[in-house]
Amino acid sequence: MKYTNLGKTDIQVSRICVGCMSYGKPTEDFHLWTLGEDETKQMVKHALDLGVNFFDTANCYSHGTSEEYLGSAIKQLGVKREDVVLASKVYFNEGFLSREAIMREIDGTLRRLQTDYLDLYQIHRFDYSTPIEETMEALDALVKSGKVRAIGASAMYGYQFHNMQICAERNGLTLFSTLQNHYNLIYREDERELIPIAEQYSVSRIPYSPLAGGHLSHRGWESGTKRSDTDKTIRSKYDHAKENDLEIIGRVAELSDRLGVSMSQVALAWQFKRGVAAPIVGATNAKHFDDAVKAVDLTLSDEEAAFIEAPYKAHEIVGAISANMTL
Repeated sequence: MKYTNLGKTDIQVSRICVGCMSYGKPTEDFHLWTLGEDETKQMVKHALDLGVNFFDTANCYSHGTSEEYLGSAIKQLGVKREDVVLASKVYFNEGFLSREAIMREIDGTLRRLQTDYLDLYQIHRFDYSTPIEETMEALDALVKSGKVRAIGASAMYGYQFHNMQICAERNGLTLFSTLQNHYNLIYREDERELIPIAEQYSVSRIPYSPLAGGHLSHRGWESGTKRSDTDKTIRSKYDHAKENDLEIIGRVAELSDRLGVSMSQVALAWQFKRGVAAPIVGATNAKHFDDAVKAVDLTLSDEEAAFIEAPYKAHEIVGAISANMTL
């Protein structure tokens, strides 16, 4: 495993991050394909054995049970707190990103994770109802109190991320160190504005859905997995551009054959080629982590990257929102 620091912080993370949306109590109104508590512990242990130390969850994943299962796994495995980097998110809750909501939700997250501090606290979306200053001041207060080591942002528009960073700069507040945006070979819209702004601020990129919900890990469109069959979110993200996406998937498959590696390795290696610090990989099978870790040592040439990028056409915006929303 290789490691890197988040932004300008001294927080060192593995180049692969475990996406913990895959873990938690399955429910009809969230996800039916998530793993239970014992299976979660097995997956966390396997990731740790591979040298992965970075785990990302959220207060809303499986109604909080994702945080609970992750916290229990780390405790039961006897892992030293300083040996793991725990990240969670806030927004899909009452009050969105108001000071009151942030102060309430961090305490719930810490309780469920069974820890007294979070390494990285991220805003899950942009809040249209709360002044930017209020949100940034609340996040800064968490850093100063020791409850949070660093802060980050997730999917939003470039101007919003920029305005929040400027607000922090002007008021002497903590800036975002990470950006968890929607980014993969079949969704690259953030290359226009959001990613350049992140690079301007030396922000580490830790994108979600680096394998496009599994579409970049196998030939064709359908995989026949429980997630593929039941996850309505994946369908809403990608089905509208299926024809163009299949062209790209075909090229990933062709390059993987040529290099003698898996499609997942090609798709993740492309992320590193494009400056990503640690793509967030969700997995419900240990072999998927084995595969992801191998990508850290795979380097694509400029020609190989250009080959798999070439068919891409502009997509509808998926991730950033234009008004507040609830799950």
